[in-house]
Amino acid sequence: MNESITNQTPHFTGCASLAAIGVKIRTLDLLAPIRQVVHIGQKTVKDTPFEKVSDAFISMLAGATGVVEVNTRLRSDQALQKAFGRTRCAEQSVIQQTLSACTAYTIKQMEQAMDEMYRHHSQGYRHNYHQQYQILDVDLTGLPCGKKAALATKGYFAGARNRRGRQLGRVLATRYGEVVVDRLFGGRTSLATAFQPLIQAAEQTLGLDEAKRSRTLLRVDAGGGSLDDVNWALERGYQIHCKDYSGQRACRLAASVTTWIEDPDEPGRQVGWVEEPAPEYVRDVVRIAVRKRKPNGQWGIAVLISTLLPAEVCELTGGQAEPSFSSIQVLLAHVRLYDQRGGGVETSFKGDKQGLGLSKRRKKRFEAQQMVMLLGSLAHNVIVWAHNWLAASTSQLQHYGPVRMVRDVFQVSGFLLIDALGRIRSIVLNQEAPLASVLLGPLRALLAPTQVALRLGET
Repeated sequence: MNESITNQTPHFTGCASLAAIGVKIRTLDLLAPIRQVVHIGQKTVKDTPFEKVSDAFISMLAGATGVVEVNTRLRSDQALQKAFGRTRCAEQSVIQQTLSACTAYTIKQMEQAMDEMYRHHSQGYRHNYHQQYQILDVDLTGLPCGKKAALATKGYFAGARNRRGRQLGRVLATRYGEVVVDRLFGGRTSLATAFQPLIQAAEQTLGLDEAKRSRTLLRVDAGGGSLDDVNWALERGYQIHCKDYSGQRACRLAASVTTWIEDPDEPGRQVGWVEEPAPEYVRDVVRIAVRKRKPNGQWGIAVLISTLLPAEVCELTGGQAEPSFSSIQVLLAHVRLYDQRGGGVETSFKGDKQGLGLSKRRKKRFEAQQMVMLLGSLAHNVIVWAHNWLAASTSQLQHYGPVRMVRDVFQVSGFLLIDALGRIRSIVLNQEAPLASVLLGPLRALLAPTQVALRLGET
């Protein structure tokens, strides 16, 4: 028998389950566009710039909340390095230097590589527009940082008054939980400024022609609900479901409501149809006024704007197909559809901040921060794809988000058995780990084409 097969050396890793995902990623050659397209002006001593960027990406999946953790999360784990196709890991300070060497041109190349990876591996790019609407949620979240960082200015940062930082703009393919586009802006940037650039970037990534735009729903909060932004989206053929930007206009429009309906989903909230016509918009829209008492006793009022037909909005909120829907059913469906933003882009921000340390990676140079942000976006999507691979075989992982995927699913310890030629022959999961038995079947199915065996054992 071949000695390279019989002589297998065990290598311990605290992330044996992540190592299995790494084998799959290496088989797919998922990072090939970065290797081929992105060029960082830095000489190679021991590791190429691509390899150092790869190490930063792998460390994110391993639970590192900063580049400084590369040394403890990845550099000390040779088995995990091997699973992702690495024979060594760069030192964290060297990776920091590579990130700082990125330029604006490097970022453009990275964005191009991100587009290629998304088109090749995502569900969002393969969405069936004829069957159902593509739903794109658009929003900003604050990333606080030091005042000496590039483009760090005072702006809106939740719970941090007078804080300086930057803003992360995101377009999320909500049906699939995938990040279509992430872009970094200065701290003063609002969604009113970022809305159109984000949508234009998403158009390029998704390849949205006129027909696809007509079957794409943009869902956005008041920051993207200005008259100019809404008309711009309508002129491009999108469907829109958003909140009106102007609070004064919302109060005026609410005065035209003749009948207020109590919202059964949220006690104290009332909704009603705005009766005043909307000739200022370039396409027909309906408007819904929403009000709720504030602690001071005054009404807090907002107005929703939508192009959706009654049957469409009811279908999107899970309503059964009926010949006709009552006015109250449609009214409440519009409000529910807007409320679902909380389970889309807002949840994705929260999951990435908690699971991937999104708000903890702070680089002084703007281009370095952009590169870290894009690697985080890729890590988010890889987690989503890994979840889909594993959850297809077991219902126990269906509701796992980024936090539990990184903390629990990817952190099952074990051994990698590596032969004399350096090939991974088998992965042994720690049988005492709570999720080991749950992951065994899905990981076996995932790695079947690679001829890497999986089993449970003692570690």
